[in-house]
Amino acid sequence: MGIQMIETDPVQYFSWIVVVMFSICVHEFAHAYTALKCGDDTAARAGHLSLNPLVQMGGMSLFMLILIGIAWGAVPVDRDRMKFRYGDAITSFAGPLSNVVLAIVFGALVVVVESVLPEGTGERMIALQLCNLGAWANGTLFILNMLPAPPLDGWSVFAAFIPGMRRVSDRVAKGITLAFILLIFVTPVGMLLWGGGYLMKELIVASWRGVFGVFA
Repeated sequence: MGIQMIETDPVQYFSWIVVVMFSICVHEFAHAYTALKCGDDTAARAGHLSLNPLVQMGGMSLFMLILIGIAWGAVPVDRDRMKFRYGDAITSFAGPLSNVVLAIVFGALVVVVESVLPEGTGERMIALQLCNLGAWANGTLFILNMLPAPPLDGWSVFAAFIPGMRRVSDRVAKGITLAFILLIFVTPVGMLLWGGGYLMKELIVASWRGVFGVFA
């Protein structure tokens, strides 16, 4: 999903940019908001209670999104300021959970578009492409972020229940991160990640079709 797609499939390219940028901003907002509710206002004071991509993603992340279709975000969190025992894990899980919610919403919109817009129209094609990408991307983001590798959210979530993970040194943590990056981008594991997101999207859309079918 690189910038070369502007010529081959501009609708898909710009749909992907919009979906990923929006999804990451919501993900990071969820972290910041939950951290504040758990007693840590670090992210709030840094301006992360916002959907502004310049704040949530930064210039380099936006540039990489436009260039190769891959981006990231980061919210500062101080676990020592959390009021609750599992505040760090709750804050970490809030981001992936927001992606599940977005996948469900986009999945519902797929069925709405199928029901409302007439077949064969350009508006229907663009809307379906955007909504399907939204459900797929957010399903993939959920699975990716729940992997137990630092600095992904899954590491903090699992570390709350596996004490040994919290005692891992920075050097070992960096090694684990590098191993996961290689697994995802160099081996077929990356395809499983995308496939998992697609399967999640298909299940959500099928469930919504069943719900809408009952009330049709």
